[in-house]
Amino acid sequence: MKVEKISRLANIFLITLSLVFTLPSCSDDDESFYYSYFYPSAVVTIKNTADNTCFFQLDDKTTLFPVNIKKSLYTKPEVRALVNYEESEEPSGIYDQSVYVNWIDTILTKPIAPNLGEENLSTYGNDPVEIVKDWVTIVEDGYLTLLFETVWGNNDTYHLVNLVSTENPDNPYELRFCHNANGDTQGKPGQGLVAFDLNSLPDTNGKTVKLKLIWQSFSGEKSTEFDYCTRQTTVTTSSEMKSVKNILPIK
Repeated sequence: MKVEKISRLANIFLITLSLVFTLPSCSDDDESFYYSYFYPSAVVTIKNTADNTCFFQLDDKTTLFPVNIKKSLYTKPEVRALVNYEESEEPSGIYDQSVYVNWIDTILTKPIAPNLGEENLSTYGNDPVEIVKDWVTIVEDGYLTLLFETVWGNNDTYHLVNLVSTENPDNPYELRFCHNANGDTQGKPGQGLVAFDLNSLPDTNGKTVKLKLIWQSFSGEKSTEFDYCTRQTTVTTSSEMKSVKNILPIK
């Protein structure tokens, strides 16, 4: 079975902040500009229309039209991404807001992995992680995006992450986040960012339900809940979904 790989994330937030604080001395307004430029504005879903137009889904209801992206960034699959943008005065057409994109970095985006029963933990791993409570840890637009932290010692060793349904008969929206460190369990704390497509979960039929996430932490099993409602189609998009590796320093 093919399993996506993930290595240590060179923390984009620390990188961007270091860039801000190493810039030459400048006014408060200049510092504010540099900070806002280097730091991501939002997490979005990059989507393509049937005629290959690229647009962003900002949340469950808001769409953004990137005026400076003339061609589709990806041919078929949707993908989650960190983006830095400014609002634009150009017409947005059928979209809610037009924006000018300063930069964009995709996030590793994956479907829910098959439940293998008793082989789940041996296949997908049960090494500890901590789910970071942060603005990028969110359920929106049919995706669960997670910022997680674990121990990284060898940058050449891939860490594998997957999301698996527990197939709890009493809760079809119960999921387990699995992490396989491939033996890389000594070192310093580091963070990773991954998004999971929730489309394979049962339709909530417009209702908001509690999506339960379970994971093995460094202090034992933990869980949390998110509000979840099956995504409603806003604009016709390319329907094929597959795992996509991002261009951040993770695999």
